[in-house]
Amino acid sequence: MADATTPKWLNPSEMKAWRRYIIASRRLLEALDSDLEPHDVSMADYEILAQLSDAPERRMRMSELADQAMLSRSRLSHRMKVMEKAGWVKREACPVDKRGYFAVMTPKGWKAIVAAAPDHVASVRSRFVDHLSKADQVALAAIFERVGNELRNSDKELD
Repeated sequence: MADATTPKWLNPSEMKAWRRYIIASRRLLEALDSDLEPHDVSMADYEILAQLSDAPERRMRMSELADQAMLSRSRLSHRMKVMEKAGWVKREACPVDKRGYFAVMTPKGWKAIVAAAPDHVASVRSRFVDHLSKADQVALAAIFERVGNELRNSDKELD
């Protein structure tokens, strides 16, 4: 009988699914990042700009943006410095919370994402979506919603 410290090792089918996911997802993210290079935008920058472009007045609290973009606050702060230097974003102090800041997309940032978006969408389509049937899309959406919800719930339990 296995005790509580013995790992439940992956069987060959589980290992194959896990390894294929890890390898494909890393290659996909590298390819998407590479496809954005002509725009001088990284995937991390694109995600931040995309979040801001969808936000009211193209502004978000830094803490909310970090959560939405799946970045640590220190990583977001680093990316913001790079993006501020490029002129794409600026930080504004929050008038009601002296410790809080807003990330605000500038007109130059809007131009950057508007220029990059068509190529990014084409890249996502050709490198990912076009290889999926409608059934695959539905299955993947359900799978990753379930995994994402479980991860969010376990993160909340740690807080």
